[in-house]
Amino acid sequence: MLDVTILSTEQLLFKGQAEHVAFPGELGVFEVWSFHRPLVSRLVPGLVVVDDRPLAIRGGVVSVGHNVVTALVNPDPHPSS
Repeated sequence: MLDVTILSTEQLLFKGQAEHVAFPGELGVFEVWSFHRPLVSRLVPGLVVVDDRPLAIRGGVVSVGHNVVTALVNPDPHPSS
């Protein structure tokens, strides 16, 4: 399991455990699972999906290491349908 924290500069958006998380990276969508290699990545507009829970963002950064995922994002208050 992953310990996931997703926050903006104004609020905590998600904190909990998840099996996997998908992020919109500069080179495309990538997924993080348990025992993923450490990484830091810039995020582009799109969806962060924690297990099956989507969150629309306008961008941000994510850090992954030792089954801990921390993302600082700019949430999209008006996601397109």
